[in-house]
Amino acid sequence: MRRITWLGHATVLIESNGTRLLTDPLLRGRIAHLRRHAPRAPRLDPVDAVLVSHVHHDHLDLPSLRAVAHAGASVVLPVGAGRLLRGAPFGAVRELAVGGQVRVGALDVRAVDAWHDATRWPFFAPRLDALGFVADGVWFAGDTDLDERMETLRGSVDVALLPIWGWGPSLGPGHLDPERAARAVALVAPRIVVPIHWGTYLPYFLGRRHGRLLTAPAREFADHVARTAPATDVVQLAHGQSLEV
Repeated sequence: MRRITWLGHATVLIESNGTRLLTDPLLRGRIAHLRRHAPRAPRLDPVDAVLVSHVHHDHLDLPSLRAVAHAGASVVLPVGAGRLLRGAPFGAVRELAVGGQVRVGALDVRAVDAWHDATRWPFFAPRLDALGFVADGVWFAGDTDLDERMETLRGSVDVALLPIWGWGPSLGPGHLDPERAARAVALVAPRIVVPIHWGTYLPYFLGRRHGRLLTAPAREFADHVARTAPATDVVQLAHGQSLEV
């Protein structure tokens, strides 16, 4: 039995076979100009590993990483990103390239492609890879654009954790909107897809005028999947809600 809990944005707790994985922790009420419009993330019991998909500030957030780091946990992240973990006391830092794999508890965690510009500004300019991860049939896509090569994951993914929007009224390159995310579902053909990376943060000055962004992307995504990939079930989780599969 696997338990999947969406904590907001791209932060998901994956529990399987006694192993606890946490993706891209962003647990703060405010980050830069963004305000959390969802219930505060709960205090977590210790995790076995944190999976960091790329180095953008809303995915590699140092205060959130420090809050969950401990000597018994590993952090798994792209090659070259370990140097950014200042003051985060993880027991092990594992850098992976696409195709790399690491054992965490009872699970094998495999790094897979993500199509996303992963430069961290303003003081860390090198472009690093963006990754997705697959563990026990669960695909955490990180941030990614649509690419036909996603089809290589078909048959290995039971549950997809797929980004469908962002944190503002428009999306830059390298992101999925509801329609393109549904096309990704059609390529990968998971049994279940859980939409993530939507409805959690908005800029302070946009809350009133663009409040629909806190609800609309998930509805639109479900409609697109029903037309594009009807064999896949969309499970929309509220913040803090869990799915057992």
